[in-house]
Amino acid sequence: MLVIVGAGVVVASVLGGFLLNGGAVHTLFQPTEWLIIFGAAIGSFMIANPRKVLLGTATALRLLIRGSRHSKASYIETLGLLYSLFKLAKTKGDLALESHVERPDESAIFSRFPTFNGDHHTREFLCDYLRLLTLGTNNAHEVEAIIDAEIEAHHHRENAVAEAITRISDAMPALGIVAAVLGVINTMGSITQPPEILGELIGGALCGTFMGVLMSYGFFAPIGQALSGIHQTETDYLGCIKACLLAHMMGYAPQVSIEFGRKTLDYDLRPSFFELEAVVGVTTPD
Repeated sequence: MLVIVGAGVVVASVLGGFLLNGGAVHTLFQPTEWLIIFGAAIGSFMIANPRKVLLGTATALRLLIRGSRHSKASYIETLGLLYSLFKLAKTKGDLALESHVERPDESAIFSRFPTFNGDHHTREFLCDYLRLLTLGTNNAHEVEAIIDAEIEAHHHRENAVAEAITRISDAMPALGIVAAVLGVINTMGSITQPPEILGELIGGALCGTFMGVLMSYGFFAPIGQALSGIHQTETDYLGCIKACLLAHMMGYAPQVSIEFGRKTLDYDLRPSFFELEAVVGVTTPD
């Protein structure tokens, strides 16, 4: 919603200021300039990016409207799940996790946390590392290196569209200049025309520069930055799970392990110690 409101503010501010300064909106309507700018932008976007980025652009824009899926409630649920799993492991040993990890859809513990259980990517991420525990992995530093590499690869993959849009935003002013130069070339062919016609042609050419700069700094750059911010929340979410897993591997009690993860969270998303205690106080391993 904020994205739509922000875009409206940009358009209203630019057009409003132009009108208040005595401008005529119809002079900004230059379809040929727009064709040059946006056509070249789309073409260069296709040249510069692989197929998976092109196909992921529509999904990324929907994500932009929806915003981050993580909230304080989702973190409380995730930490509650981790507490239940860690408590079971502490009580009965890491091998007791095997049935839950191998068949999470049938797990009594996972079923108590439906939001997390419905997130198949994150569930797979967690189960993979819990499976390592059941296989006897106990070196937290080695596992940390593996988790860091996976999180980095995940962030790079998820953020590819945002980076592509940001690169296009850098190119938009130059494409606007291309459209303006072509407009000036066209104007020079009409140099013998009366001043009124020349003025209109020159104004149309300058609209190319205007449109390129506006689309770059008013839309494409903010969109790229917003998407990067959303993808960063996904990285932070996995980082929270990582902190909890490593603390458990180092032998800390379940309550302490999830506290490690809680302390990595931003203040706006971090549940209080007492909020989390109220949840883990009623979660018991099966």
